[in-house]
Amino acid sequence: MIKNFSHSVSLSSWATAILAVSLVLTGCKRIPDADADRLETARAYPPASRPVSALAGNQWSTETARDTVGEAEEIMKAAGIQPGMTVADIGAGEGYYTVRLAEKVGADGRVLAQDIDQEAIKRLADRVARDALDNVSIKLGAPDDPRLPKDSFDRVFLVHMYHEVREPYAFLSRLRPAISSDSNGGDYDGGEVIVVDVDRPFAQHGIAPKQLFCEFEAVGYQLIGFMERPELGGYFARFRPVGSAPLPGKIKPCELKM
Repeated sequence: MIKNFSHSVSLSSWATAILAVSLVLTGCKRIPDADADRLETARAYPPASRPVSALAGNQWSTETARDTVGEAEEIMKAAGIQPGMTVADIGAGEGYYTVRLAEKVGADGRVLAQDIDQEAIKRLADRVARDALDNVSIKLGAPDDPRLPKDSFDRVFLVHMYHEVREPYAFLSRLRPAISSDSNGGDYDGGEVIVVDVDRPFAQHGIAPKQLFCEFEAVGYQLIGFMERPELGGYFARFRPVGSAPLPGKIKPCELKM
């Protein structure tokens, strides 16, 4: 009898323990992971502190319409594009700027066209081959990293695409090393990032200039030029990296600026 009673107590203890664990587990709620929807490669950097526009395809307007108002010509002039420069066209899409930059920098210059859309890259490669643009290279990028070679570019173009960048702080930080630190022998001073975008809500595929300025400044860029050109599709901004790049954990994300 004593033995049976001991066995009964043992089973009762196990049942109580299992019930207790079950109650605890039932009462627990999974803590949401703030980074769950983010790219793992970007998690060292602050997340975007404002909405990010959905990808809207690669064609802002027809090329004929853009040429009618002289968009590319005016933007390239404002950006100081000269023969012999090395230029990157990020978010190149169908290649509107790529082919015009290739002509402007000439045979002694280079253009790297980059996009994160593999289908757009294929179409652009066909266009480059068809037009025999020997000074153009094509590269597949990542949403949080343009994947550009270091100290290589006199100008980096971000045309109607920055508002779609999912990880702006990681993206801009990884872009910095690619910008040339000198003129490579030309009569221009160092590399710049050229942004063309529209001052309107993110849902309508735009970004307010104040928000743009703040995000670039947060990762160590200085605004060196700005103009509003609605007839050319929005506004134009020029940035140059200054000083040392802040470490990912030291970047202070910008509040939403309207």
